[in-house]
Amino acid sequence: QVQLVESGGGLVQVGGSLRLSCAASGIISSINTMGWYRQAPGKQRDLVASITNGGSTKYADSVKGRFTISRDNAKNAVYLQMNSLKPEDTAIYYCRWSNPYGMYYWGKGTLVTVSS
Repeated sequence: QVQLVESGGGLVQVGGSLRLSCAASGIISSINTMGWYRQAPGKQRDLVASITNGGSTKYADSVKGRFTISRDNAKNAVYLQMNSLKPEDTAIYYCRWSNPYGMYYWGKGTLVTVSS
């Protein structure tokens, strides 16, 4: 089983930056995708960005040019650098790990609040 622990959330003003981190532990296959999802109150959980073990990335249109996802395979960690934050970025951000065999795990989430 994979355990995911997120960190780095908090309160930031409009236009500010935050860096989220997610560390994975447990039984981890080398072929996997790690990603960040977010869920605002009353809304569904949506993909923000994801990255494969080979470095291929995917971003939601709403964060392109502002957010950057990266990973350290040696540390089994994924990061999300968030710049130019907007109030609509306010949400709980969840880390997700998945592999091609249908296995996936979620972290408990970290709250990001962007104040205007």
